[in-house]
Amino acid sequence: MDTAVRVAPDLPFYAAETYGDAPAYRFKRDGEWRRQSFAELAAQIRDLGTGFVYAGINPGDRVCIIGDTRPEWNHAALAVLAAGGIVVPIYATSSPEECAWVINNSGATVLIGENAAQLAKIESLGETVPELATLIAIEPDRDDRLTLAELASQGHRAPDSSELDARRRAIDPDAPAFIIYTSGTTGPPKGCVLTHRNWLTLCTTIDELKYLRHDDVVYLFLPLAHVFAQIVQFGSLYAGSELAFFGGDVKAIVPELAEVQPTFLPSVPRIFEKVYTLVTAGIDPAQLKQAVQLGLTVRAMERAGTPIPDELAGAWAATDALFAKVRAVYGGRLRQALTGAAPISVEVLEFFYAAGVPVLEGYGMTETTAVGTVSTLDRFKFGTVGVAGPGFEVKIADDGEILMRGPHTFAGYWNDPEATAATLIDGWVHTGDLGEMDAEGFVTITGRKKDIIITAGGKNVAPANLENVLRQSRWISHAVTFGDRKPYLVALITLDEEEIVPWATARGLPGDLTILRTHPEVQTLIQAVVDDANQHYASVAQIKRFALLHRDPTIDTGELTPSLKVKRNVVHNHHADLYEELYG
Repeated sequence: MDTAVRVAPDLPFYAAETYGDAPAYRFKRDGEWRRQSFAELAAQIRDLGTGFVYAGINPGDRVCIIGDTRPEWNHAALAVLAAGGIVVPIYATSSPEECAWVINNSGATVLIGENAAQLAKIESLGETVPELATLIAIEPDRDDRLTLAELASQGHRAPDSSELDARRRAIDPDAPAFIIYTSGTTGPPKGCVLTHRNWLTLCTTIDELKYLRHDDVVYLFLPLAHVFAQIVQFGSLYAGSELAFFGGDVKAIVPELAEVQPTFLPSVPRIFEKVYTLVTAGIDPAQLKQAVQLGLTVRAMERAGTPIPDELAGAWAATDALFAKVRAVYGGRLRQALTGAAPISVEVLEFFYAAGVPVLEGYGMTETTAVGTVSTLDRFKFGTVGVAGPGFEVKIADDGEILMRGPHTFAGYWNDPEATAATLIDGWVHTGDLGEMDAEGFVTITGRKKDIIITAGGKNVAPANLENVLRQSRWISHAVTFGDRKPYLVALITLDEEEIVPWATARGLPGDLTILRTHPEVQTLIQAVVDDANQHYASVAQIKRFALLHRDPTIDTGELTPSLKVKRNVVHNHHADLYEELYG
């Protein structure tokens, strides 16, 4: 780490001195892409941070930020840090009750809201958030509301910004920088305290692994309330990469990839799975398998510097024409993609690697600043989440739980010493995930301790693996397995509307999912998928019966976390009647 960077808010000023007028941010306004340089970003942070100082934000104050991924979110967070404050993100999709929990548990006194809808949600809480004194808007929503732009203007006009520099110099590197509330699948969220040292450790890790480079363009659609997005934005500042913010419409992500032409893409598996389904639709499975195997062979030769033999060259030319379409979906320049937060199929990873757009897995959690094990272009194994990051320790406990230790581990849960003591033991973070480690140090996730299904016969089953196989079908969007203390496993499955409706209409069937879910032809189609998936597992881990739902689990219904993990207990509760039928 450069000596000029001691704490997290040093990063924008270091980047301005190092990269100057190079583009730091790219963002869409009125349908056009615009840019902000590193020098302009630092000036923005100085003005806004000074505005926060004059507005009464004191060192150690907790400041909540709620909104979608956009440059102003980062402007606010970096300026809060520069003023000595602590950033407390809230997911834009959070309910009023969830917002109240984060605000009250963190003791936040200031909240920055994206727009009128988000601020109205907070105002509806009334006296239930007694310590919250100030609301600030990103987008102006009414005349008497203070805005970020007004604060930045006040800071720009201030006669002296030396107080901001003094506060930055006074920050202890081991002091809290963020309190990120985990979107746990059970119980109220806990506030993970991540220090300035945690973030800077990750910056040097990303630099050492060569994930990000000065000439990179990084496309970011992940929610900035999530730790994954935060390591990307801090890492981009340190490396001097250009961070391109998505335009705000999740349905436009794929078209925007072609516009932005990123060289690095952090994502959750669902995006890669959707692209995989899109580009492989209509391809004969046997042909697809042959093309992937040829692609893997050629990529291995390329890595080894071995010329492609003549007998492969012709077949490869024809195959690469298909893969060129895949590369074009990502804009044609993608050097590497990184996936995390949920399992992804080996078949999907092999396909993209063969196509020349390597998607590598990593593993971490909020409590480890999103990183623990890493894969690089020089060292990876499909089906694993990589090896311990540089300077990190990973081991498997006697009961199979993955433990991690190092400078990336959190300082504890905010105001919750009991939960901290249960998770952080002798410096080791007990992840709650189950895994295995091979002789080379590569880690494979085998399940989650709390998700383990114990059947009536006493057999332990990790449901995520079979669910992951099912989701690779073009017809299936989600699958949730159930079977605790039951004689066999059952599953709730949702149909992928973009795939199943065209299939149905081509056969003269209705296009309504509510009707299709019970149609015999659809039932037969999905049964074949389930039968094929079951072949990979022992009888006790096979799905004996399933039901099709008419909709996907969603964040709004509480069935998904903001990082798109399934809250199994919520899904089970919502569909208890279906389970009764399946076991009837």
